[in-house]
Amino acid sequence: MRTSKWYNQFLSFVKSYHPIVHSLLIGTILARLASSMSLPFLAIYLVKQTDMSAVMIGLVIGAGSLAGTLGGFVGGALSDQFGRRKILLGALFGWGIVFLGFAIAKSALIFFLLSLLNGLCRSFYEPVSQALMADLTEKEKRFKVFSLRYLAVNIGVSVGPLLGALFATLDSTLPFIITGCVYLFYACGIYFLLNKFGIRTIEGDHKANTTFLSTWRVVKSDVVLRYYLLGGIVTALGYSQMTVTLSQYVGNKLIDGITLFAVMMSVNAITVVVMQIPFTKWASPHSPLTVLTVGVIFFALGNVGFGLSTGWIAFIISMIIFTFGEMLTYPSTNLLIDRIAPESMRGTYYGAQTFSSLGHFLGPWIGGILLSQYNGKVLFLTMAVVAMSAIGFYRLGESVRVSETKEQTSVKA
Repeated sequence: MRTSKWYNQFLSFVKSYHPIVHSLLIGTILARLASSMSLPFLAIYLVKQTDMSAVMIGLVIGAGSLAGTLGGFVGGALSDQFGRRKILLGALFGWGIVFLGFAIAKSALIFFLLSLLNGLCRSFYEPVSQALMADLTEKEKRFKVFSLRYLAVNIGVSVGPLLGALFATLDSTLPFIITGCVYLFYACGIYFLLNKFGIRTIEGDHKANTTFLSTWRVVKSDVVLRYYLLGGIVTALGYSQMTVTLSQYVGNKLIDGITLFAVMMSVNAITVVVMQIPFTKWASPHSPLTVLTVGVIFFALGNVGFGLSTGWIAFIISMIIFTFGEMLTYPSTNLLIDRIAPESMRGTYYGAQTFSSLGHFLGPWIGGILLSQYNGKVLFLTMAVVAMSAIGFYRLGESVRVSETKEQTSVKA
């Protein structure tokens, strides 16, 4: 009886979403598993395979992030004008070639160009896949889809580095070759499915009859979007400390700090995998702004915990609280963007959301200054305050959106 119940629940879940949405969720697991199997080891790989200096290696790796910050808007806008299918497939096939290129490249210039292309492919794929999921999902189910996508990302990231370390012991180029092959396989699979389910018909309803320049003007003039992006940048400033300065702080604070940080990162991934679905059920009846506010508060509490912790248990509990914020913030941010995006410009708006990555670029630099000039306590307590300020930007955006909606309603009346 219990098996039958689970089977019926599984069938209900499968029928709840379009087959393309399921394929994108599975593809997200594969894509993140593959990229996290190789990219975390790129710096070590470049040290072994080239004679580049540490500064040059940092420039090569940073080029991908910089390209990704700008490329998301371009990819999203192009998907609105030329269709999700072409941009999605182009990004995936290009991504596969990029990782195979990493495996055979020798010169610093080629690695730099490949890193740029990696950032562009990722920035094209992410907003376009999110926009396509939204295209194929009813509005009331979109928060669940965004949450499932975030869960899929963390499933991939929790497994990928372990496989990467294993394959790298056999051959340092093997993780990059496997990653490239996974992306090409995924691209071929999604090509078949997009054709089978008639994605061209869906695209015909959503393509924008606008130029790239006119699209940019619309986005630039959207006050609500600007407030949301400012909130996203501030949130990213706080979040980025977890991936960069936290490791330095914990490593220097405790004798076995490096081991503790590795455990904390595993706790982060496991918490998402275990708790994302229960958190999604709690969040679904509430407004995106309410969910986002709770998430940012968890972020702030987690940062406070990092600043005040002195031992393993306190750091791990702080990481769990921080992860709660992560699970609520990112899906609800996607939903806020989805609510203000015109149907014909959804890809553009999701792409514009990548401008929030500026916070990930600035965060480690600002965090490094605070950590070196003061201490970890000052750093993380400051970031807690910074995180809380994001609520103000989101609420300002929401108040403008409500005012604009009332004005439009009164004009129609």
